[in-house]
Amino acid sequence: MTLLTQYIQKEVIRYFLIVMVTVLGIYLTVDFFQRIDNFISENIGGYKILLYFLCNLPTIIVQIIPVCLLLSVVITLGLMNKYNEIIALKSCGIGFSFIVKPVLMVGISGTVILFLLSEILVPLTVPVSNRIWIEDIKKKNMVTTEEKDIWIKGNHSITHITYYNPFEKKIYNISLYSFNHAFALAKRTDAEMGEFVNGRWTLHNTMDQTLNEVDGKYKTDLFDRQTRDLDLLPEDLTRVIKKSEEMTYRELLSYIGKVEDEGYDATIYKVDLYGKKTALPFVCIIMALVGAGIGVKKHIKEGLPVGVAYGIGITFLYWIFFSFCMSLGYGGVIPPLPAAWLPNLVFLSWGVYLGLNN
Repeated sequence: MTLLTQYIQKEVIRYFLIVMVTVLGIYLTVDFFQRIDNFISENIGGYKILLYFLCNLPTIIVQIIPVCLLLSVVITLGLMNKYNEIIALKSCGIGFSFIVKPVLMVGISGTVILFLLSEILVPLTVPVSNRIWIEDIKKKNMVTTEEKDIWIKGNHSITHITYYNPFEKKIYNISLYSFNHAFALAKRTDAEMGEFVNGRWTLHNTMDQTLNEVDGKYKTDLFDRQTRDLDLLPEDLTRVIKKSEEMTYRELLSYIGKVEDEGYDATIYKVDLYGKKTALPFVCIIMALVGAGIGVKKHIKEGLPVGVAYGIGITFLYWIFFSFCMSLGYGGVIPPLPAAWLPNLVFLSWGVYLGLNN
């Protein structure tokens, strides 16, 4: 490894850590002031508050690594450009391809770190933070088993949901158990499917079994469509279900097979498998390439802040485009694989274009 390569890598890593700490501090500060009222109102102790935010750290870091990497590359090469180091290198016959190599090596390292965090730390910490929010803040006793089944314990009631689709806000194979003061089963409702419409749950193909207190027999009623007020919001279900982020690549792949074997639509999990588990880590390499293309531009020499703002705008543009394509995949408009990888292909092409014009 040449001295020039070591120098560029060292500077990129140094500015990456500075930007990471800055962005992380801003993110946590905003998140803290948004949620502190909830913790205070429920008299949550300092230990659980600290645990909640610590468990959120890996998820936040995964989200901001690409933008921090892009900005660190822009700052490093932008400063080299400002002090005529880029011109000196070019006058010595060192082209863009040589300058970009150490940057891409850092990008590859970022990809590996991002993948490891997503595979190891995030699946361990997200359930802990979600459990604190659901059980201690929302005061809901929810349990998931075997990655799909959801059990909700209420006041003299138990709700069981076999599968929840967070994108469509639909629940499948629902059983509602209501108990009287003697804890005898007073009513049981079974529904094939439920959807959240206008703030209420609409159940389809419903069967009610109601206890007659006089003779102790159950009366059965069938409904094609029934609207019910359930103490249950889609946001609560989204938090309690085992999401893609909480599973490793193999677990998610296995889960998709289980969902499809039981006859449910696993499109959203396929999109997450291709997007969040495979395509997203590679964005570090792409952002490193795009950042290098921006950093060596001549106009960055006189306006480094403009280059930084340019880099921030690019990251926001990427996340908007990535979220848009993922939504198209969730909705079945385009297949899961193209939905996940299209943003990477577009921005990779842009990065190559910037490199070729230097």
